[in-house]
Amino acid sequence: MKFKRYGGIDHFRMIAAFLVVAIHIAPLSYWNENIDYLITYCLGRVAVPFFFMITGYFVIAPYIKNGFATKRKIYRYLIKNGVMYLGATILYMPINLYAGNFRIDFWDIIKMLIMDGTFYHLWYFPAMIIGCIIIIGLCKKSVAGAALFSMAMYVIGLLGDSYYGFTSKVPILVAIFNVVFSISSYTRNGVFFAPAFLVLGTFIALQKGHYRIKDCVVGVSVSVLFMLLEGYITYSIGWQKHNSMYIFLLPTMYFLFHLLLLVQTKAAVWMRDFSGMIYVIHPAIIILLRGIAKYTRSTTVLIKNTFIQYICVILLSVAVATVCSFIIRKRKLKCV
Repeated sequence: MKFKRYGGIDHFRMIAAFLVVAIHIAPLSYWNENIDYLITYCLGRVAVPFFFMITGYFVIAPYIKNGFATKRKIYRYLIKNGVMYLGATILYMPINLYAGNFRIDFWDIIKMLIMDGTFYHLWYFPAMIIGCIIIIGLCKKSVAGAALFSMAMYVIGLLGDSYYGFTSKVPILVAIFNVVFSISSYTRNGVFFAPAFLVLGTFIALQKGHYRIKDCVVGVSVSVLFMLLEGYITYSIGWQKHNSMYIFLLPTMYFLFHLLLLVQTKAAVWMRDFSGMIYVIHPAIIILLRGIAKYTRSTTVLIKNTFIQYICVILLSVAVATVCSFIIRKRKLKCV
């Protein structure tokens, strides 16, 4: 079965997944670190917000439109993410144990499970669950209030992310963020990061009418230009504690999502789950490739050349995801 209406969204899922892989490898750094930074750690930052916006558009917005009546679908979605998080946690448990990442301290475990994620990319799942609970709860009282809250949290998150160099010079802000960072290692989590993009996706679904393609292209182009400038400046002057959050990431995502909605093309159903599989498994593939490179004494080619490493990880991730997808579809057919 094919879907035409949201073909642009579905195709971009794959692009977003590949951008996430790039963020964890820095493929262009082999040639030029500045160019890699601009493309991977500025432009590439559209990837994860895009997935949050999908949830806002396709999950939260319909729930609001139905007068908060379809609770079962929301519960099912949250449970699904919880199960995926549990499964991914089990998958990466041996690696965490080998690396000594699990500590005995109770609060460190809670912090890892709820905020940081049980592996460096798995923060997405608790962030999605917490963000959805916050936004849905606020939207029941006021959608506008939910939007104001999420944007306020995003601004605070910025001060602990790309603008932390400024924050670190203000004693009262330092004291506040010392508390924040005792609970979460970064501000890109379910409180400061996820709500803004969940609301953005929800708002686009609820608003009446859409922009023309020309307007979206101009909006994306201008927003991206300013985001690259913002990223390069905060990077150059050493302000960044992390680089997940930029001011101009918000308008970039707003116009980009609108543009993708206007792209009328066909997309296969499997893309919707396939991108998620790549997101979950690619760190394991990175580790596997390092092991292969070490065993075959080809570290210089397969690892130090980050571009080749990126291509290999993408190919292996796609291959593993294809096998997993085939097994899942086969089991579903047997159950029917």
